[in-house]
Amino acid sequence: MGAFVTEVIVAAGFGYLLGSIPWGLLLTRLAGRGDIRTIGSGNIGATNVLRTGSKALAALTLALDLAKGFAAVAVAGLWGEAPALAAAAFVVLGHLFPVWLGFRGGKGAATGLGVLLALSWPLATLAFLVWLATAVVFRYASLAALIACAVTGVFAVALLDAARAVLVIALALLVVVRHHENIRRLLSGTESRISFGKA
Repeated sequence: MGAFVTEVIVAAGFGYLLGSIPWGLLLTRLAGRGDIRTIGSGNIGATNVLRTGSKALAALTLALDLAKGFAAVAVAGLWGEAPALAAAAFVVLGHLFPVWLGFRGGKGAATGLGVLLALSWPLATLAFLVWLATAVVFRYASLAALIACAVTGVFAVALLDAARAVLVIALALLVVVRHHENIRRLLSGTESRISFGKA
């Protein structure tokens, strides 16, 4: 029992530390584009990195944020199901509330997708396709994330076991809550659109 609790705690800590790596901030600074928190929405995620004018940096941010979600679950999963679920929860929490940035992090969509990919690739594929279709049609990354979260929560009940379904629904709700400012801007018609054109 003691070893089990230790593994879960270590997995949670590992997940949090991995999730708290602010790739968007680090990459934009390394590229000489300043502090990403001073432009656009002030967010450290890929959508705001895109506002620097570099689609390459935005794509890399997206990939690395997704990768840390996947890696946390995959590595902790070597210890068992409970450590994997603990890492899944805390890697997203680490991204949302990184200690290094005063607990002000990203929105969690990409990291959450990485977690979902590790837990259930069919559900992750569905979530991504819903996100992509919504983003292409409406050109709002935030709306795409919100709809993808809703679809993920509904299908999690049908496709996953109880423990994973509860975790996925909780994380989806957390991501939705973190988009509260975007929801207000969507309702007021002031939300920024995304462009899929050439850089």
